[in-house]
Amino acid sequence: MQGLSLVNGLEAAGIDPFDRGVAYGDGVFRTFRLQAGVPLEWPLHYRRLARDCAALGIECPAESVLRQELQRAADRCPDGVGKIVLTRGPGVRGYAPHQAGPPTRIVSAVPAPAYPASYAVDGVRIRVCELRLSWQPRLAGIKHLNRLENVLARGEWQDTAVAEGLLLDFADRVIEGTMSNLFLVVRGRLVTPDLSRCGVDGVQRERVIAFARSAGIELEVRDVTLPEVMAADECFLVNSVIRLWPVAKLEDRSWRPGPLTRRIQAEVFAGA
Repeated sequence: MQGLSLVNGLEAAGIDPFDRGVAYGDGVFRTFRLQAGVPLEWPLHYRRLARDCAALGIECPAESVLRQELQRAADRCPDGVGKIVLTRGPGVRGYAPHQAGPPTRIVSAVPAPAYPASYAVDGVRIRVCELRLSWQPRLAGIKHLNRLENVLARGEWQDTAVAEGLLLDFADRVIEGTMSNLFLVVRGRLVTPDLSRCGVDGVQRERVIAFARSAGIELEVRDVTLPEVMAADECFLVNSVIRLWPVAKLEDRSWRPGPLTRRIQAEVFAGA
């Protein structure tokens, strides 16, 4: 099944060569699962999209416009992955954003990646990336288009047995995966890295945090070191496409999916 992409509502349309998303990565995006043509957790994704646009000073399209275009794409690929990219739009040469616009919107739906079912059941092997994330608190948490650090980090390995890589910052704090957010279970407490300096604050991270608070599970959002990850009782990764993958192996440390991981997998990600 082929997907469909729309640029400003037009199928097979091109991108202006002076679009600032192409020239400077000046934009934001969201990626999410489509199930029977429905974008999962859509209200959360749109809220994050609007928040990220506001942080960069980009006008966010009306929800009704994006939903209409997303439905057109999802009709072509109802069970797959949806994506919305918003850029500041075409502009004159130079970094100054003031003469850019109107914003460019790209809405697409494509088949979901064929990850092995064992990833969610038995867990995945991960590695530590050599690349270190830089700090930029003004962009921290935002899903902006400047993802070159993630591209370079993901390019560090080609071993298909390794499903994900952990990213640390230059102070050797563990921040996230190249495409995922990280959670640990430490003596019954749920721990996830602080993202106030760098990293992407994903929707599924938000959902797991909200679940922990509503269920009375002790939660810590704080700096995390690699030795703490290696000593954790449980470890798992989340994003909107993979949902939840337990971590089975990191270097010489092995885990079996633990009870809190399985509970979150069952209660937060059931049926998706």
